[in-house]
Amino acid sequence: MRAVFLPGAEEQPAAFCYQVNGSCARTVHPLAIQVIIYLACTIGVLTTVLGNLFVVFAVSYFKVLHTPTNFLLLSLALADMLLGLLVLPLSTVRSVESCWFFGDFLCRLHTYLDTLFCLTSIFHLCFISIDRHCAICDPLLYPSKVTVRIALRYIVAGWGIPAAYTAFFLYTDVVERGLSQWLEEMPCVGSCQLLFNKFWGWLNFPAFFVPCLIMISLYVKIFVVATRQAQQISSLNQSLAGAVKRERKAAKTLGIAVGIYLVCWLPFTIDTLADSLLNFITPPLVFDIFIWFAYFNSACNPIIYVFSYRWFRKALKLLLSREILSPTIDLYRD
Repeated sequence: MRAVFLPGAEEQPAAFCYQVNGSCARTVHPLAIQVIIYLACTIGVLTTVLGNLFVVFAVSYFKVLHTPTNFLLLSLALADMLLGLLVLPLSTVRSVESCWFFGDFLCRLHTYLDTLFCLTSIFHLCFISIDRHCAICDPLLYPSKVTVRIALRYIVAGWGIPAAYTAFFLYTDVVERGLSQWLEEMPCVGSCQLLFNKFWGWLNFPAFFVPCLIMISLYVKIFVVATRQAQQISSLNQSLAGAVKRERKAAKTLGIAVGIYLVCWLPFTIDTLADSLLNFITPPLVFDIFIWFAYFNSACNPIIYVFSYRWFRKALKLLLSREILSPTIDLYRD
């Protein structure tokens, strides 16, 4: 699959990315607009990186947080943090300048990492939904069914499957040789969208919606069971009732995270499928809005945790107050 960047081309300062035949048209924004967009994107990148970095640090540092669910949250936060660190800076330049200036190698690597981290996120959210389903619907057997070892297997699958899947399409010529009738060359030089063709659009649609349907069906069942438990909770002893309430709250929090993921990614996924049917009619500005709305999801989870998890708020407070090294820390006590 041929990349669309032409090495050695010189930048044209006017209406095109490069001074070559077939160059992409370039949208030149006023300087003030460029500064505003760069500033907004920088704030988004910093929020994504620092917020998820703290989740990784908190779960890694505090042994009391070493649970199967929290290890899945740590791995999810790692994917979102790496997206903000390795993908979003180059995406910011591409969005503001409306051109790709970083060469063929980085174009392919950027596309690989972008797809890898996004697919890893949805796999982890799917595994977290399975974890919460077990915790709510089968609480007595949950400690033996979902162990740290099982969580680590989920994490390996959540990274390994997207890595192999994306590498297969980006770094082999199988697709180009076997499905050449589906593939379309990019219309201009200076864009970095290697796999946006009809086949890729159709393939990504089930890759997004199958895990989403699994998550939605699991959370519907969780909601039904949690409602029934709420009606029975008064008859439970105090310690068991407290455990059930904690699991229900965790399921609610992660359900919100899944819901926000769906809201953020649904427009981009539907647009990708529609473009594959309508010969890629989406204007570049609209496409940029959809993809950045999807990227925004990576900054949301730490914000959700701040409002939902007492341990997260307390760990953040300890870090900011430099009390993180205190030998007597209980994250679950006020």
